[in-house]
Amino acid sequence: MTTLNKVIVTLLLSVIGLLTSCSKDDDTNLSSFNYTSVENLLTGIDFQGYAIVTKNGNDLVRQGFGLANQTTTLPQDYDLAYRIGSVSKTLTAAAIVKLKRDGLISSFDQTLNEFDPEFPNGDQITIAHLLSHQSGIPEYLLVAEQAFEEGISLNEEAVYEVITELVSENGLNFTPGSNKQYCNSNYLIAALLVKQLSGIPFHQYIQQEIFNPLEMTNSYKGTNIINLETHAQGYLNGIPNSTYPMAIAFGAGDFSSTPEDMETWINAVKTDWFADAEKSMVFAQNIPSGYTDFGLGWFTTQEGNTTMYWHGGDING
Repeated sequence: MTTLNKVIVTLLLSVIGLLTSCSKDDDTNLSSFNYTSVENLLTGIDFQGYAIVTKNGNDLVRQGFGLANQTTTLPQDYDLAYRIGSVSKTLTAAAIVKLKRDGLISSFDQTLNEFDPEFPNGDQITIAHLLSHQSGIPEYLLVAEQAFEEGISLNEEAVYEVITELVSENGLNFTPGSNKQYCNSNYLIAALLVKQLSGIPFHQYIQQEIFNPLEMTNSYKGTNIINLETHAQGYLNGIPNSTYPMAIAFGAGDFSSTPEDMETWINAVKTDWFADAEKSMVFAQNIPSGYTDFGLGWFTTQEGNTTMYWHGGDING
């Protein structure tokens, strides 16, 4: 088993997305789903976490499976905190959209050199390239994690310097806009843009513009060491693995949240958090059946007549 979060968040987001975005034609095919069959499926795969599966607004599953902490026997719960990993990227992308909505960004086609003239190849890389993983910027995570293992603590500014050096020394992986490659570097840079343009710390901006208006009271900047009374313990091959240097996941995977708050966020995204004009950019359009594409912070997967908007998350703890 990988970390609990990967399974929890992928199911929480992608299954809800799948079962609530079906066309009428697909609805008939899903008629065999019922609470017992979905529950049996999750039990059969030894699912560990809290699952929410809905169809047409009705719950098929809303319950915890297994224990959130095998030592203290803490149960999986609706209001228990979990690290959400890369689902954090949906919040970072939403912050960028909000900055554009408020006039602090004129266009998603603005290039990085407008914000940092020293960034190598910054005149080729747009904000849209960052959010849709089309920048060609190399991945920093392995370098930062290795530094941590060697006793070197890196904050987001130091990680940004690592990214800059990687591009300076090795160049981009591809010409921006010519290819797509999932990369955490894009979102750390995007989060720093939020900080720069808003004039307040990144996590404060997310709290002010997303969490507070939606009353997501149990979502917050993740900590290196979790509170075992209020936060699920993560395990890898049965061994606790929740300690992690969250600063290196800045903007790309550093939030903790609860199933309750994540459901609130999903429902906001499904309804009115994004304007219609924004949705056409945030969610990739016209995807052939059997394919997945990146939008601005979200994946779009097309399977027949079913369109699924989703994002998974995987991080220690």
